[in-house]
Amino acid sequence: MAKKRKTQLVPEVLPPAPATPQLITETIEKNYMPYVMSVIVSRAIPEIDGFKPVHRKLLYTMYKMGLMSGPRTKSANVVGQTMKLHPHGDAAIYETMVRLTRDNESLLHPFVDSKGTFGKQYSSTTAFAAPRYTEVKLESFCQELFRGIDKNAVDMIDNYDSTMKEPRLLPTSFPNLLITPNMGIAVGMASNICSFNLAEICDGTIALLKNPRLSVDKLMDLIKAPDFPGGGQLIYDRETMREIFETGSGSVKLRARYVYDKAAGTIDILQIPYSTSIEQIIKKLTELVKEGKLKEVTDFRDEIDLSGFKLTLDLRRGVDPDKLMMRLFKQTPLEDSFKCNFNILIDSIPRQMGVREILEEWIKFRVNCVKRELTYELGKKKDKLHLLLGLGKILLDIDKAIRIVRETAKEEDVVPNLMAGFKIDEIQAEYIAEIKLRYLNREYILNRIKEIEDLQTEIAELEDIIGDELKLKAVIVKQLTEIKKKYGQPRKTQLIYADDVQTIEEEDLIENYNVRLILTREGYFKKITFASLRGNDEQKLKEGDEVTFSVDTDNRAELLFLTDRAQLYRAKASDFDPVKASAMGDFLSAKLNMEDGERPIFMRIDAPVTEDEHFIFIFANGKGVRVPLSAYQTKSTRRKQSGIFSTASPIVAAFCTKAPIELLLVSSAERAIQIKSSLIPLKATRTAAGVQLITLKNGQTVVEALDQFEHKYDARGCRKLKIPAAGSPVMRQTAAGQQLTLEE
Repeated sequence: MAKKRKTQLVPEVLPPAPATPQLITETIEKNYMPYVMSVIVSRAIPEIDGFKPVHRKLLYTMYKMGLMSGPRTKSANVVGQTMKLHPHGDAAIYETMVRLTRDNESLLHPFVDSKGTFGKQYSSTTAFAAPRYTEVKLESFCQELFRGIDKNAVDMIDNYDSTMKEPRLLPTSFPNLLITPNMGIAVGMASNICSFNLAEICDGTIALLKNPRLSVDKLMDLIKAPDFPGGGQLIYDRETMREIFETGSGSVKLRARYVYDKAAGTIDILQIPYSTSIEQIIKKLTELVKEGKLKEVTDFRDEIDLSGFKLTLDLRRGVDPDKLMMRLFKQTPLEDSFKCNFNILIDSIPRQMGVREILEEWIKFRVNCVKRELTYELGKKKDKLHLLLGLGKILLDIDKAIRIVRETAKEEDVVPNLMAGFKIDEIQAEYIAEIKLRYLNREYILNRIKEIEDLQTEIAELEDIIGDELKLKAVIVKQLTEIKKKYGQPRKTQLIYADDVQTIEEEDLIENYNVRLILTREGYFKKITFASLRGNDEQKLKEGDEVTFSVDTDNRAELLFLTDRAQLYRAKASDFDPVKASAMGDFLSAKLNMEDGERPIFMRIDAPVTEDEHFIFIFANGKGVRVPLSAYQTKSTRRKQSGIFSTASPIVAAFCTKAPIELLLVSSAERAIQIKSSLIPLKATRTAAGVQLITLKNGQTVVEALDQFEHKYDARGCRKLKIPAAGSPVMRQTAAGQQLTLEE
């Protein structure tokens, strides 16, 4: 008999509880804002000492490792030690170290003495070697970063797991914030700080220390402009520089420095803007060569070697190197801009500050550091004086001191007995008790006591300095003077004034050659070079299309296009690619981003307007108007202009002329009039509806208006001397141009 299968109970799965609705403002405040503040305060924005947290932790770790002196150590060792303070991964720490090295050439004053391959700031593809292959130590310049750090100059805080102490800031003895270029992207804000020359910054800071009311103009005379590690030339504009000094925001233009080797026929580019790279420049040069816009250059190559940066251009014979470089400054990153955005953390609050305000904040910070350092020294000297004063008391009776120690039965009673015997405190008694027996002679004690007078003088001086802010500033002035003398160096970035800069007009950048421009009724546009026209003048057109405008000009010509929507479009012949006569050409509506269904009806070469030039507009309702070209002049050359003519009736044709011309107007009733354009009234208003030219019956319209009509119509009998005029029958020419037929 089969066993009964036991019924297995499956626990019921309950649906998840519905989520509690939460306001988006609460979500942002509780979840997003802590992340935002962490990125701003703890990662991306530098503080008044000029460093982000990762820089500070790395340099302090190297300082504690004893790398201010002695041999270099493996970079991997430094990275590993730094992770005790900065647990964000070894790759991030090493990349930070790379930028601080001498070999990377990112800084005017490198902090890390390096050995090995560390890449280059001016190359985005030159890779740095792995940390196990490179070696580092601190540059001697770093002594100025840590001056006073062991004398309580700055606060020491716990690291992330409270196992070590690290400095809240580094007590930099110079305004490092303006010496070290720094870029950071936080959440909702960014910082982009350029470097200045150390000697100039020291001079400007000293002047501000001596005269807090120093004007921005005088400060700008001392601190002339940014100084970039890559050198190059800075196009100096005082008003732009003033904006940077006052607000911390602005843009400076940089361009490459080059030399021309006449014998070799080459241009050697030796310095490029700090904000670009050699790869970006080569990429743009390659594009220009492929587009046929750099025919003066036969070859270009990267010649970077141990002697430094070098990009060489081989020139064709007869090329003017200076004019070519003017073009390349316009067309390539050989001229670039550095956008300044001085966002800095002051007491964990981000602030955008100008150069002057940064120096003022640094002076406050440095005064506090020096005061704390001197207070620490004062405490040490007072402690030493206190011990020596106790030592001086036993000078009166050394034998008594020896007797007290000898006759004391227990060791723990030695200090209390000395305190009682000489009326000194416990610290003094402890110090005397620890003196070796060999030192308990009059000579040793007298020599030590001589220090008392010097200590008292030093203590008085320190107390005087600490209590007087002017004297504290004098100490800073002395330090800055020493730093300038020891580490100052000439500017790397050459200043050139905007008035002295050679410029090139935009049209000079466009290659010029003769072309024929063709516009068809359906709106197709062709630019054909004269070379491709030889022996092939037959134009390929869409079925039913015909050429309405054809003109010979050059590639730099400015063009005007009128459309049936009463709009005018400006373009350049160089905007269009040259095509052959056998090609359809560009569809103008798409090329110029016209509205749907909009169609060009007229084309003209733009030229300076004269008083007797005017547009003639013919409308479907039989009206016409003349408008002077001067009515279309604007202060700025807009690419698109609306309200060109009246839209009360559809436009049939437009003409532009100086002298009177013969016009033929053909109606839908197969009748036409031939008139001189001078009969059409001249109106000053662009949107004037015009006057009646041809008399039309109900439902009739003007379908065609021509100024060159002999090949198409026989207009005999259509001439009219007054307007409005009734149309006369018109005959259409046959294809052979010999027979006449009535207009159908």
